[in-house]
Amino acid sequence: MKKKLTPEQTNELLKTLKTRFEKNMNRHKDLKWEKIQQKLEAHPEKIRSLYEMETTDGEPDVVDYNKKTDEYSFVDCSPESPKRRSLCYDYQAWDARKANKPESNVIDTAKEMGIELLTEEQYRHLQELGKFDQKTSSWIKTPPQIRELGGAVFCDRRYNTVFTYHNGADSYYAARGFRGILKV
Repeated sequence: MKKKLTPEQTNELLKTLKTRFEKNMNRHKDLKWEKIQQKLEAHPEKIRSLYEMETTDGEPDVVDYNKKTDEYSFVDCSPESPKRRSLCYDYQAWDARKANKPESNVIDTAKEMGIELLTEEQYRHLQELGKFDQKTSSWIKTPPQIRELGGAVFCDRRYNTVFTYHNGADSYYAARGFRGILKV
């Protein structure tokens, strides 16, 4: 289990998140930071997940609010894929590699952080808020029918267009990481 954050770490993170929130109002029009901070403070485990996102250079920020569920969605908004790279897609792909195994895999890393991978729809929504992954790429949640055949899906932005590609789930690259989502 992850160590609990100190009050100083929590305060510093909340200050960083508030500053980022205020600098990027185009990502969350009509939302108020005070309400978001109240929800975060009521869920310290979510603050811990945001800390994990922040310390891996994900630059999490609020990109959506669901009125029906009363949930805010934080997503990695770093210009390039966060520093969680060189990972196979899932444990099955990692386990199948006989040589040059990477440190871990995307699915288990996200789970340990308490976040989920973006779906293709969520990734495309993020790209409407800015230009991300212009030099890198990010694994996204792969549909079961593709994964069952040994593949996995990733996205990037090139030529001012968002592309969705496929690769073997056991592949990994220094320029491919993953973007996560955390609902609070």
